[in-house]
Amino acid sequence: QVQLVESGGGLVQPGRSLRLSCAASGLTFESYALAWFRQAPGKELEGVAVTSDRRDVRFYAESVKGRFTISRDDAKNTVYLQMNNLTPEDTGVYTCAAMLFIGEDLSKFRRKDYDYWSQGTQVTVSS
Repeated sequence: QVQLVESGGGLVQPGRSLRLSCAASGLTFESYALAWFRQAPGKELEGVAVTSDRRDVRFYAESVKGRFTISRDDAKNTVYLQMNNLTPEDTGVYTCAAMLFIGEDLSKFRRKDYDYWSQGTQVTVSS
């Protein structure tokens, strides 16, 4: 049984940093693309960052480029999202997702391509 378990969400002031973690079990982690999505209140689900399989090719949404960094630790079956210089617009529920990677265009963040999803964690950026 595949599980994706997140940690690291919470309340943070604008300009500060937060790191999310997503630990996976039940899959061959190094063969999976891992992505972070988020959904702000009243808005569509948005792809934020993705890393391909062990080759670790990365793509980011324009809104987070230069501020967020996705990374993976295949030895720990964990993917991270380091979020710096947070703004209130980054507020939302953040979810990690996994896809068995066979060459899809990851930059399009197509929700239907992902096989497994975590439960989501709230990130609130507010003073």
